[in-house]
Amino acid sequence: MSKIIRTQKPSVLPFYAMALVFLGLCTVLPVYKLWALLAALGGALIAFGAAQKVCPPRVVEHEVPFHTGVEDVDAMLTDIQQKLDTLHTLNEQLPDPQLSAAMTRMEKAGRSIVEAVEANPEKAKQVRRFANYYLPDAVNVLQQYAKLAKQGVRGENAAAIRTEVEHNAASIATAFENQLDALYAAESMDLSADITVLQSMLKGQGLS
Repeated sequence: MSKIIRTQKPSVLPFYAMALVFLGLCTVLPVYKLWALLAALGGALIAFGAAQKVCPPRVVEHEVPFHTGVEDVDAMLTDIQQKLDTLHTLNEQLPDPQLSAAMTRMEKAGRSIVEAVEANPEKAKQVRRFANYYLPDAVNVLQQYAKLAKQGVRGENAAAIRTEVEHNAASIATAFENQLDALYAAESMDLSADITVLQSMLKGQGLS
Protein backbone atom coordinates (compact mmCIF):
# COMPACT_ATOMS: atom_id res chain seq x y z
CA MET A 1 0.00 0.00 0.00
CA SER A 2 1.50 3.31 1.09
CA LYS A 3 5.21 3.79 0.43
CA ILE A 4 7.90 6.26 1.45
CA ILE A 5 9.45 7.97 -1.56
CA ARG A 6 12.87 9.57 -1.14
CA THR A 7 13.97 12.36 -3.45
CA GLN A 8 17.06 14.54 -3.45
CA LYS A 9 16.75 18.31 -3.45
CA PRO A 10 19.96 20.18 -4.24
CA SER A 11 21.03 22.81 -1.73
CA VAL A 12 20.77 26.46 -2.83
CA LEU A 13 23.87 27.44 -0.84
CA PRO A 14 26.36 26.59 -3.62
CA PHE A 15 24.51 29.02 -5.92
CA TYR A 16 24.67 31.75 -3.26
CA ALA A 17 28.38 31.08 -2.74
CA MET A 18 29.04 31.27 -6.49
CA ALA A 19 27.15 34.56 -6.77
CA LEU A 20 28.90 36.12 -3.76
CA VAL A 21 32.37 35.14 -4.96
CA PHE A 22 31.63 36.42 -8.46
CA LEU A 23 30.38 39.75 -7.14
CA GLY A 24 33.31 40.01 -4.75
CA LEU A 25 35.83 39.40 -7.51
CA CYS A 26 34.03 41.84 -9.75
CA THR A 27 34.62 44.58 -7.18
CA VAL A 28 38.39 44.05 -7.05
CA LEU A 29 39.17 43.00 -10.63
CA PRO A 30 38.87 45.07 -13.81
CA VAL A 31 36.17 42.84 -15.26
CA TYR A 32 35.92 45.07 -18.31
CA LYS A 33 39.01 43.16 -19.40
CA LEU A 34 38.52 39.62 -20.67
CA TRP A 35 41.15 38.00 -18.42
CA ALA A 36 39.61 39.54 -15.31
CA LEU A 37 36.11 38.48 -16.29
CA LEU A 38 37.30 34.92 -16.92
CA ALA A 39 39.10 34.95 -13.56
CA ALA A 40 35.92 36.08 -11.79
CA LEU A 41 33.90 33.36 -13.51
CA GLY A 42 36.53 30.75 -12.69
CA GLY A 43 36.59 31.78 -9.04
CA ALA A 44 32.81 31.60 -8.91
CA LEU A 45 32.83 28.08 -10.35
CA ILE A 46 35.48 26.96 -7.87
CA ALA A 47 33.36 28.36 -5.05
CA PHE A 48 30.33 26.53 -6.41
CA GLY A 49 32.19 23.20 -6.52
CA ALA A 50 33.58 23.64 -3.02
CA ALA A 51 30.18 24.58 -1.60
CA GLN A 52 28.60 21.52 -3.22
CA LYS A 53 30.99 19.28 -1.28
CA VAL A 54 30.18 21.05 1.97
CA CYS A 55 26.43 21.25 1.32
CA PRO A 56 25.28 17.95 -0.28
CA PRO A 57 21.72 17.50 -1.65
CA ARG A 58 19.00 17.21 0.97
CA VAL A 59 17.01 13.95 1.05
CA VAL A 60 13.27 14.59 1.29
CA GLU A 61 10.82 11.84 2.26
CA HIS A 62 7.12 11.86 1.47
CA GLU A 63 4.48 9.18 1.72
CA VAL A 64 2.37 8.17 -1.28
CA PRO A 65 -0.55 5.70 -1.27
CA PHE A 66 0.81 3.80 -4.28
CA HIS A 67 4.01 3.82 -6.28
CA THR A 68 3.75 1.48 -9.26
CA GLY A 69 5.92 3.66 -11.47
CA VAL A 70 2.92 4.57 -13.65
CA GLU A 71 1.37 7.88 -12.60
CA ASP A 72 -2.16 7.34 -13.93
CA VAL A 73 -2.30 3.84 -12.39
CA ASP A 74 -1.28 5.26 -9.01
CA ALA A 75 -4.03 7.89 -9.32
CA MET A 76 -6.60 5.25 -10.24
CA LEU A 77 -5.65 3.01 -7.31
CA THR A 78 -5.76 5.94 -4.91
CA ASP A 79 -9.25 6.81 -6.12
CA ILE A 80 -10.43 3.20 -5.78
CA GLN A 81 -9.00 3.01 -2.27
CA GLN A 82 -10.79 6.22 -1.24
CA LYS A 83 -14.12 4.90 -2.52
CA LEU A 84 -13.59 1.57 -0.74
CA ASP A 85 -12.89 3.50 2.47
CA THR A 86 -16.21 5.31 1.94
CA LEU A 87 -17.90 1.95 1.38
CA HIS A 88 -16.41 0.65 4.63
CA THR A 89 -17.69 3.67 6.56
CA LEU A 90 -21.17 3.28 5.07
CA ASN A 91 -21.18 -0.39 5.99
CA GLU A 92 -20.54 0.46 9.62
CA GLN A 93 -23.50 2.84 9.60
CA LEU A 94 -26.09 0.50 8.08
CA PRO A 95 -27.75 -2.05 10.37
CA ASP A 96 -29.25 -4.42 7.77
CA PRO A 97 -27.23 -7.69 8.08
CA GLN A 98 -27.80 -8.93 4.51
CA LEU A 99 -26.88 -5.57 3.00
CA SER A 100 -23.85 -5.36 5.29
CA ALA A 101 -22.69 -8.82 4.19
CA ALA A 102 -22.97 -7.80 0.53
CA MET A 103 -21.03 -4.58 1.17
CA THR A 104 -18.32 -6.55 2.97
CA ARG A 105 -18.00 -8.74 -0.12
CA MET A 106 -17.76 -5.64 -2.33
CA GLU A 107 -15.03 -4.14 -0.19
CA LYS A 108 -13.07 -7.39 0.04
CA ALA A 109 -13.16 -7.89 -3.73
CA GLY A 110 -12.27 -4.24 -4.30
CA ARG A 111 -9.27 -4.40 -1.97
CA SER A 112 -8.06 -7.55 -3.73
CA ILE A 113 -8.43 -5.82 -7.10
CA VAL A 114 -6.26 -2.98 -5.83
CA GLU A 115 -3.61 -5.42 -4.60
CA ALA A 116 -3.62 -7.29 -7.92
CA VAL A 117 -3.19 -4.13 -9.99
CA GLU A 118 -0.56 -2.72 -7.64
CA ALA A 119 1.46 -5.92 -8.06
CA ASN A 120 0.91 -5.97 -11.84
CA PRO A 121 0.21 -2.43 -13.18
CA GLU A 122 -0.33 -3.82 -16.67
CA LYS A 123 -3.66 -5.17 -15.40
CA ALA A 124 -4.91 -1.60 -14.86
CA LYS A 125 -6.60 -1.47 -18.27
CA GLN A 126 -8.79 -4.41 -17.23
CA VAL A 127 -10.30 -2.50 -14.30
CA ARG A 128 -10.79 0.96 -15.84
CA ARG A 129 -14.53 0.46 -16.24
CA PHE A 130 -14.77 -0.91 -12.70
CA ALA A 131 -12.87 2.11 -11.35
CA ASN A 132 -14.70 4.72 -13.42
CA TYR A 133 -18.26 3.39 -13.40
CA TYR A 134 -19.12 0.29 -11.37
CA LEU A 135 -17.51 1.23 -8.06
CA PRO A 136 -18.48 4.94 -8.09
CA ASP A 137 -22.08 4.10 -9.02
CA ALA A 138 -22.32 1.45 -6.30
CA VAL A 139 -20.94 3.84 -3.66
CA ASN A 140 -23.30 6.59 -4.80
CA VAL A 141 -26.34 4.29 -4.56
CA LEU A 142 -25.35 3.12 -1.10
CA GLN A 143 -24.73 6.70 0.02
CA GLN A 144 -28.26 7.62 -1.06
CA TYR A 145 -29.60 4.55 0.75
CA ALA A 146 -27.72 5.53 3.92
CA LYS A 147 -29.04 9.07 3.65
CA LEU A 148 -32.65 7.86 3.47
CA ALA A 149 -32.08 5.48 6.37
CA LYS A 150 -30.49 8.19 8.50
CA GLN A 151 -33.26 10.68 7.80
CA GLY A 152 -35.91 8.06 8.54
CA VAL A 153 -37.71 8.79 5.27
CA ARG A 154 -40.91 6.74 4.90
CA GLY A 155 -43.40 6.23 2.10
CA GLU A 156 -43.71 4.11 -1.01
CA ASN A 157 -40.88 5.74 -2.97
CA ALA A 158 -38.36 5.47 -0.16
CA ALA A 159 -39.44 1.91 0.58
CA ALA A 160 -39.09 0.97 -3.09
CA ILE A 161 -35.57 2.44 -3.22
CA ARG A 162 -34.50 0.58 -0.09
CA THR A 163 -35.96 -2.69 -1.35
CA GLU A 164 -34.26 -2.32 -4.72
CA VAL A 165 -30.88 -1.55 -3.16
CA GLU A 166 -31.14 -4.46 -0.72
CA HIS A 167 -32.26 -6.80 -3.49
CA ASN A 168 -29.42 -5.86 -5.87
CA ALA A 169 -26.56 -5.51 -3.38
CA ALA A 170 -25.64 -9.19 -3.59
CA SER A 171 -25.61 -8.99 -7.41
CA ILE A 172 -23.28 -5.99 -7.27
CA ALA A 173 -20.98 -7.88 -4.90
CA THR A 174 -20.93 -10.83 -7.30
CA ALA A 175 -20.03 -8.48 -10.16
CA PHE A 176 -17.11 -7.13 -8.12
CA GLU A 177 -15.95 -10.69 -7.42
CA ASN A 178 -16.23 -11.58 -11.10
CA GLN A 179 -14.10 -8.55 -11.94
CA LEU A 180 -11.46 -9.82 -9.53
CA ASP A 181 -11.66 -13.32 -10.96
CA ALA A 182 -11.19 -11.97 -14.49
CA LEU A 183 -7.83 -10.49 -13.48
CA TYR A 184 -6.52 -14.00 -12.89
CA ALA A 185 -7.89 -15.59 -16.06
CA ALA A 186 -4.47 -15.64 -17.80
CA GLU A 187 -2.72 -17.04 -14.72
CA SER A 188 -5.40 -19.71 -14.41
CA MET A 189 -4.90 -20.80 -18.03
CA ASP A 190 -1.13 -20.91 -17.59
CA LEU A 191 -1.45 -22.95 -14.41
CA SER A 192 -3.86 -25.35 -16.09
CA ALA A 193 -1.42 -25.83 -18.97
CA ASP A 194 1.46 -26.42 -16.55
CA ILE A 195 -0.57 -29.04 -14.67
CA THR A 196 -1.43 -30.79 -17.94
CA VAL A 197 2.25 -30.90 -18.94
CA LEU A 198 3.25 -32.18 -15.49
CA GLN A 199 0.59 -34.91 -15.61
CA SER A 200 1.82 -35.98 -19.06
CA MET A 201 5.41 -36.14 -17.83
CA LEU A 202 4.47 -38.18 -14.77
CA LYS A 203 2.36 -40.51 -16.86
CA GLY A 204 5.19 -40.94 -19.38
CA GLN A 205 7.56 -41.94 -16.57
CA GLY A 206 4.99 -44.33 -15.12
CA LEU A 207 4.72 -42.25 -11.95
CA SER A 208 0.98 -41.61 -12.06
